[in-house]
Amino acid sequence: MNHDSYDNTYIAGILNSVKTIAVVGASANDVRPSYFVTKYLIDKGYEVFPVNPGHAGKEILGRMTYASLADIPASVDMVDVFRASGAVPGIVDDVLNLDPLPKVIWMQLTVRNDEAAARAEDAGIKVVMNRCPKIEYARLAGEIGWTGVNSGVLSSKRPVMREGFQSFGIRAK
Repeated sequence: MNHDSYDNTYIAGILNSVKTIAVVGASANDVRPSYFVTKYLIDKGYEVFPVNPGHAGKEILGRMTYASLADIPASVDMVDVFRASGAVPGIVDDVLNLDPLPKVIWMQLTVRNDEAAARAEDAGIKVVMNRCPKIEYARLAGEIGWTGVNSGVLSSKRPVMREGFQSFGIRAK
């Protein structure tokens, strides 16, 4: 797959199909991007599991934090990676040891590792690199336009409400 650009239907399909998300590298510091992305995903109705070995056993945003992906007591649909690109191969190793496998590995802005992505895709896992699910959700739902940003998505369709805080859902097209 070409990871230099993604079709809107690919991203929308992922964000509409996943329900549970593990955020690897989640932070309890409210000025860190991983904190407000975690908060945004929770507010949109996703079940989020923060993963941070330094914060394990404590809560982030009212959610128990786990030391590793293997410690999460439920299956996850998506693993959102807030770690440096060099840490991705080890995270993919951890993901490939999960049963059942997640549907998606999502690497945050500036995070890219093509070799690790190829291994995940060979196992049937969808991969997104160098993108933020918060930004993509807001762009596809039309929320990002509320601040005057051109989302590149035009629609005359009335938004369909989804569970969560001020959530209009994602337009597939």
